[in-house]
Amino acid sequence: MPKIDQEKRILAVMLKIYCRKKHRSHDLCAECQTLLSYALNRLDHCRYGENKGFCNHCPSPCYNKANQLKIRKIMAFSGPRLIFHHPIMVIRHLLS
Repeated sequence: MPKIDQEKRILAVMLKIYCRKKHRSHDLCAECQTLLSYALNRLDHCRYGENKGFCNHCPSPCYNKANQLKIRKIMAFSGPRLIFHHPIMVIRHLLS
């Protein structure tokens, strides 16, 4: 699976975990859906393509500051919980 597609899947799962716990929504709420659409669009247009590293180590971040803070908050919350929902996905992500 291409790296960008893998990152998109991980991001979508993390947002679902976050929205389910914080917004009490079974599906993504409007705010989380908007953020997911924004993030997926930014990943589609990443200048590094398949050679990209982790976004937090990127020399030229794609996200604006407000969305960058939201994504960090979501990843900090969902990251530790992701191992219980999708352990194989986490292992693959860490090995990449």
